[in-house]
Amino acid sequence: MRGTDGGGGAGRVRRVDGRLWPEPDGGPVVERLEASAYAVPTDSPAGDTTSVVLVRAYSGEVSGLGWTYAPGTTSAVVHELLAGEVIGRGALEVPAAHEAMCRAVRDAGRPGLVACALSAVDLALWDLKARLLGLPLATLLGSAVAEVPVYGSGGFTTYPDVRLATQLEGWVRGHGIGRVKIQIGQDRGGDPARDLARARHAREMIGSGAELFVDAGGAYARKQAVRVGRVLADYGVSWFEEPVPADDLAGLRVVRDALDCDVAAGEYGYDLPYFARLTQAGAVDCLQVDVTRCGGVTEWLRAAALARAHCLDVSGHRAPHAHAHVAAAVPNARHLEWFHDHVRVESLFFDGVLDPTGGTVTPGASGEPGLGLTLKEADVARYRVV
Repeated sequence: MRGTDGGGGAGRVRRVDGRLWPEPDGGPVVERLEASAYAVPTDSPAGDTTSVVLVRAYSGEVSGLGWTYAPGTTSAVVHELLAGEVIGRGALEVPAAHEAMCRAVRDAGRPGLVACALSAVDLALWDLKARLLGLPLATLLGSAVAEVPVYGSGGFTTYPDVRLATQLEGWVRGHGIGRVKIQIGQDRGGDPARDLARARHAREMIGSGAELFVDAGGAYARKQAVRVGRVLADYGVSWFEEPVPADDLAGLRVVRDALDCDVAAGEYGYDLPYFARLTQAGAVDCLQVDVTRCGGVTEWLRAAALARAHCLDVSGHRAPHAHAHVAAAVPNARHLEWFHDHVRVESLFFDGVLDPTGGTVTPGASGEPGLGLTLKEADVARYRVV
């Protein structure tokens, strides 16, 4: 139910969903929260789908967008556990809403779907706040840099060589992106011979002038990862993502100490204590933080500050349009992942998407408020499942 005024001036209240809430200094309140789920077929030969949960936060005629890549049941978490903590609160007081949501999910448990739901709501609230103030989100947060570097990411192990070549060449030669990532391993134990052949082939395709990253998805044991990493060095691999399972902090440290390339992990961090454990263990050279999983913009900024305190960079994991503005707001954002599947989804869902040509994006350059995105409601309706 839309809130109604309960008086004028200081001490004004609104009735929202049957309850009276104070309206801070007569300012806007969050009046409604909606969550919907979508299943978008990928362009993969395997015929998979990408699940997206979209959240919209409303204050009057203004709405903010947030989303996460998680199963459709995540939308139920938004409605059942989080909406009641947000509706009626001051729309400009996002950290207070974030804290209330964190307290509300203690019994349910924070990791997994709950964290994804919380992240999508937090992102929508920050987008709403920026739109209410008429500012790009990067401007509201305070830009540390104007441009954010990106790296092309995809190179799935299911790709035949021809498709891999087309994708890599599109990033490097078509868009001028000077860093690309491919997947190796992925299955427990991997196939080192196959993985090294893929890396060698990728280097041949992109030439010597571009950086080559690999993501093993935690496939290797510790010593196996070290052996593979030493050969990867011959192909100029400068980024080794999850060479061992991300929860094996000691193993990540072993691989990091043994190799010259940067070791990265953190994409499955659902709260700040996880990132604290990674940094304190000396497990990574660059901390990956996913704004659609970690707790949204509020927690992403905290994780970046934690990394900064340990002289580490952060990298935005997947969902590039959710990361661009927050990455521009910190001095230690190394880059964000221009992830093939999510770039495709976000281009289908939104007008106002960013252009990575030249290897960087410039969030807020259009002057549009918030994330600068407009939902293509008619276009995405066919993908809706919840």
